[in-house]
Amino acid sequence: MGDTLVQAYTPLIVWTGLGLIIFKFLPKWFPKSLGRCLYWIGIPLELIALARQGESSEYPQVMTVSFLVPIITVVTLTIGLVVSLFVLWLWKKSTSSPVLSRTSEGSFLLAAVLGNTGFVGLAIAPSLVDANALHLAVLFSVIHNIIGPFGVGVAIASYFSHSREQNKWWKILLSILTVPALWAFIIGNLTRQIQLPEVIESTLQQSIGFVIACAFLLTGIRLSQLQGWKSLKLAFLPAILRVAIVPLLIGITTTCFFHLPSSSRLAMVLMSGMPTAFIGLILAEEYNLDRDLIASSILVSTILLLFVLPVWILVFG
Repeated sequence: MGDTLVQAYTPLIVWTGLGLIIFKFLPKWFPKSLGRCLYWIGIPLELIALARQGESSEYPQVMTVSFLVPIITVVTLTIGLVVSLFVLWLWKKSTSSPVLSRTSEGSFLLAAVLGNTGFVGLAIAPSLVDANALHLAVLFSVIHNIIGPFGVGVAIASYFSHSREQNKWWKILLSILTVPALWAFIIGNLTRQIQLPEVIESTLQQSIGFVIACAFLLTGIRLSQLQGWKSLKLAFLPAILRVAIVPLLIGITTTCFFHLPSSSRLAMVLMSGMPTAFIGLILAEEYNLDRDLIASSILVSTILLLFVLPVWILVFG
C-alpha cells in the first residue's frame, strides 16, 4: 500500500509543486487559458484515449455484481449532492457562519460531490482490492467521470454561474449537451474497433499523462494564489463530506441494501471517498466560480484521504 501511495502521489507532488514555484513568473491570463484548454481540448482527448482502451469482455467474472455499479454510482452522486445541499442550508441558517457568495456555493457543491476516481482512485485501488473488485472500481470510475463532472458538475457550475433570475432549465440542459468531454467519450467508444495509425494511437494514449500533468500544474498555480488560512478553513467542510461522510453512507448502503461481498463493498467505498476532483477546478475556471475554494478542497481532501484510508479498510474490508 505504501509503494502504491508513493507512486500515485509522486506526479501530484511534482507537478503541483512546479505550479507553486513558477506562478510568479507566469502572465495573469495563463491559469484561465490553461483551464479552458483542458476543458475544451485536454479532457476530451483523454476520454477518447480511455474509451478506446476498454473492453467489456475483460470482466465476465463480475457480471453478477457489475450491473449494480451504475446504480451505486448514481446513488453516490445523489447522496453527495443531497447531503451537501443540506449542509449549505444549515450554513445559511447559522448566524455565526460567514456568508458565502453564489459562486462559492457552487464551488462548495463541486468540491463535495465530485471525486477524483480516475487519477487517484484507480492508482490506489489495485493494492487494496482483489482483481474482481478492481474491475468494479474501473467501471465506477468511468460512469462517475461521465455522469458526475460532465452531467451533475456542469449543471451545478452552470446554475451557480448565473443569477437566479437568469437561470432557465433549457440553459442548463444546453450546457450539459454541449460539454466536449461527453461527445469525446461517445466518439471514443464508437471508434474503439477502428484501427488508427500507430503514431496517432500512441500520441493519443500519451496525451493522458500530459493532461494529468497540466491538471496538477493548474492546481499548483491556483494553490499559490490562496490567501492563507482564510481560503483553507472554508475547504474543510466540503473536504470532510467528500472523503468521510459520503463513503461512510455508501458503506452503510452497500452493506444493508446491496449485500455486496466485502472486497466489492470496499471498492465502492474507496471510489466514493476519493478526494475532490481536479475537474472541479477546471469547471470553476470555465464558469467563473470560486477557484480558491476548489483548490483548497483538493489540497485538504487529499491530505485527509491518507488518514481515512486505513479506517475504510478496517471497517468495510
